[in-house]
Amino acid sequence: MGEVAGPNNGSGRGVRSASLFEIDRDYAAVTATPWPDFMLGVTVRGELVSSIDFLDVNIQPYTVRNAMARETVRQLRAYFKDPQHRFSLPLDPRGTAFQLAVWAALRRIPVGETRSYGELAKLLASGPRAVGGACRVNPLAVVIPCHRVVASHGIGGFMGVTKGRGLRLKRHLLAHELHS
Repeated sequence: MGEVAGPNNGSGRGVRSASLFEIDRDYAAVTATPWPDFMLGVTVRGELVSSIDFLDVNIQPYTVRNAMARETVRQLRAYFKDPQHRFSLPLDPRGTAFQLAVWAALRRIPVGETRSYGELAKLLASGPRAVGGACRVNPLAVVIPCHRVVASHGIGGFMGVTKGRGLRLKRHLLAHELHS
């Protein structure tokens, strides 16, 4: 899972949306995950981590000369070695007041546990679909653990999809946290 210093060309395909659209970003780092078909792209704004996106496997790992990007990669690696790792990164998630409230609630779900969309909706005096919508646009994958939110009967969706790569990734993350 090593990175090599390299130019930040911003190329990459993100997989955190329903349409699996291409994200045109200048990543400060791209790092591997334990699963060979998923990489993570890290975006830094000033000294804050603004996004962590799942990427297609064809992206080369790299870290530009940015201390926050290096620290983010270090902490992601620590999580992949031990899911009990507590992230201590300065984050800059941008969203509505409701999305920020959902993302804060997600960070309070303990490792190895899940909550249903309905449970979170009750907690936030909202509806399950609204919670799912906020999860779908979560800008900080893994650090804000939307993978810990499931349907009342089954695994539910992930990143706006209910089958394929997104659900495979959600299963990887939940198994990693449950069996480590």
